[in-house]
Amino acid sequence: MRTLFVGAGATGGYFGGRLASVGKDVTFLVRPGRQTVLQQRGLRIKSPDGETLVRPRTITADTVDGPYDLVVLAVKSYALEQALLDMAPAVGPGTVVVPLLNGMRHVDELEGAFGPERAWGGVCMIQATLDDDGDVVQMTGMHRIGYGPLDGSEDERLPAVTEALSGPEFDSNPSLSIVQDMWEKWVFLAALGAATTLMRGTVGEINAAPGGTDFGARVAAEAMAIASAAGHSPRAGAVSVLQNGISSTGPMTSSMYRDLIQGAPVEADAILGDFVAEAAKHDVPAPMLSAAYTALSIYSTKRA
Repeated sequence: MRTLFVGAGATGGYFGGRLASVGKDVTFLVRPGRQTVLQQRGLRIKSPDGETLVRPRTITADTVDGPYDLVVLAVKSYALEQALLDMAPAVGPGTVVVPLLNGMRHVDELEGAFGPERAWGGVCMIQATLDDDGDVVQMTGMHRIGYGPLDGSEDERLPAVTEALSGPEFDSNPSLSIVQDMWEKWVFLAALGAATTLMRGTVGEINAAPGGTDFGARVAAEAMAIASAAGHSPRAGAVSVLQNGISSTGPMTSSMYRDLIQGAPVEADAILGDFVAEAAKHDVPAPMLSAAYTALSIYSTKRA
């Protein structure tokens, strides 16, 4: 399939770069500044297993070259509006759009922009960032993506999408329960993001501090209660991942924490704001998550 990755940051750059490195037909839609970096340095992926260099094909919004079979949307939530405009010429009648965004608000926006027949669900789990040179740095060995039709149907395009998004360097999982998968990731991100940004530390540092373990457990319990009230109770595997993550003694962080300490924009509204709103909708107490969202809102106002 002719595949377009919208964004070549830590997430899009990693998964798209891995696919391009094994010969998949991958193009990156990026802004001019990022295009210059990729043209000069290439797309470099630094992982615990070594470094990979890819010379990617890139385009900008003014040079989108017709419809693609598959569009993978890999931008931050606050960049979604512009990304939808930029990628519109790349979406044709048979295009599948797979978002790798956090939270759930983007689902309605994608369906509104391109129709439910093109908008699928997507989820990824990776700890990665861009360094000062613009290279992708994979911080742990976790790297997987999932994707599938939002209605859980056996779409005839799923095998081709699976082939396009499968490579030897990461786990690729077609899913007929993608909405539940996305909710479970949202629970994990909300809990981890709230804990690390509110406490200004890694999960290990939080658990080493007085009261830290109890704090983390309360945050996790709040997040799971909200999802359950919304009709998306986390399955046993997701509960285990969350509990193991929030009780870790290692240097685990969240993307919001990393953005926060770098003075960058944070996805507070999409990850925590909408989650707190779900809590209010279902009358679920969420004091920890609400406090974290308030703190990040103050940070965002000051930054602006």
